[in-house]
Amino acid sequence: MNLDNKKIVITGGAGFIGSALAHYFDQNYPNCEVLVVDKFRSSEIFSNGNLKSFGHFKNLLGFKGEIYEGDINCSKTLTLIENFKPDIIYHEAAISDTTVREQDELMRTNLNSFKDLLEICKRISAKIIYASSAATYGNAKSPQTVGECEAPNNVYGFSKLKMDHLGQKYAKMGVGVVGLRYFNVYGKGEFFKNKTASIVLQFGLQILSGKAPKLFEGSDKIRRDFVYIKDIINANLLAINAPSGIYNAATGKARSFQDIADILQRELGANLGSEYIKNPYINSYQFHTEANIETTKKALNYEPKWSLEEGIKDYIPEIKRIFKEELNA
Repeated sequence: MNLDNKKIVITGGAGFIGSALAHYFDQNYPNCEVLVVDKFRSSEIFSNGNLKSFGHFKNLLGFKGEIYEGDINCSKTLTLIENFKPDIIYHEAAISDTTVREQDELMRTNLNSFKDLLEICKRISAKIIYASSAATYGNAKSPQTVGECEAPNNVYGFSKLKMDHLGQKYAKMGVGVVGLRYFNVYGKGEFFKNKTASIVLQFGLQILSGKAPKLFEGSDKIRRDFVYIKDIINANLLAINAPSGIYNAATGKARSFQDIADILQRELGANLGSEYIKNPYINSYQFHTEANIETTKKALNYEPKWSLEEGIKDYIPEIKRIFKEELNA
């Protein structure tokens, strides 16, 4: 793929997936001009006690491109993005916490700002590749398929579904729009998501602390499509040449929470058993996600390369580093 002299904007570029994209282009396409836009974290919190922004400077250590601190709800930030004249916008910025109760703020940040970015793409003929979510499916039967049984359980999933509808509208106007419905992504860069980091990281840190991982009751029956960050980066790269559309970004295989706890204990040489707790989110929880990725394979030429066992094994050195340098420095 020739991306020489292309200009790329990554919103939410100090977050988990955004920073992974930033580093990927920095390391593999040095002739690209990359602009990272992120609000970065502050002490602001939602009513649920979680931070409003997870962007962290440490996720961008070593990144050589340009960085701009800005809120995508701000006209000044949007003007800066438009004046940069990107060929591609990777839109990863969002309120991604599924337990947020401030519907107005979430819809404004996720949906309204997306429309503003689509209008920019329309004016300057840029392509936008954005983060959608498996949360759009709610409790739909597996395998979850784009366009079928889309009934979100929370306002976050609803905002992403409305983003998909809006993206389809602009695609009909000739704008290049690719939505990637991320399933349960895990891997390097998620530590600063705090409580919303994957259970792979949370269980791993519990085990390294000498504690049995805490699982919800019935975790052997809670199954999700866990996808490694390296597969997600590949899907985003392949999306550059893909036709406009909405595609599941996943492995197409569901694995249980118990599987993750067991794999981690094997990899870390632990035998701590498991502690089971009640699930406080039972009324808004997805108990089984498994993506239908046939369309993704055909349109993007995408093929997931990392099984859960392989992904966790590759992630272990980073989990150990986080435990040593971030938690016990």
